[in-house]
Amino acid sequence: MITSYHAHIYYDESTFDVASKLCDEVGMLFDVPVGHKHRQPVGPHPMWSCQISLTAEKFAEVVPWLMVNRQGLTVFIHANTGDDLKDHTEHTMWMGSIEPLNLGIFK
Repeated sequence: MITSYHAHIYYDESTFDVASKLCDEVGMLFDVPVGHKHRQPVGPHPMWSCQISLTAEKFAEVVPWLMVNRQGLTVFIHANTGDDLKDHTEHTMWMGSIEPLNLGIFK
């Protein structure tokens, strides 16, 4: 059962300002929690990233908006079911390039 979703905005030093503004805009427009804007890879994520937490209701609003407003940034979206490995490998969506995740942390 899916309890919620995470959208991770990926960026690097050259795209940090664009990503930061995008994350802030998502948080304000949709009233969703926006996590820390990491300037290093965290967890399974191979790039700098910021996590946006979404309920099922917000998913239907935010994901289409991200499709047309991501400004070329990669967005990794996954379900939260309680099975972290499957949530990061099978219950996923990508916008932009598909990046290899560090899945060793789930074993």
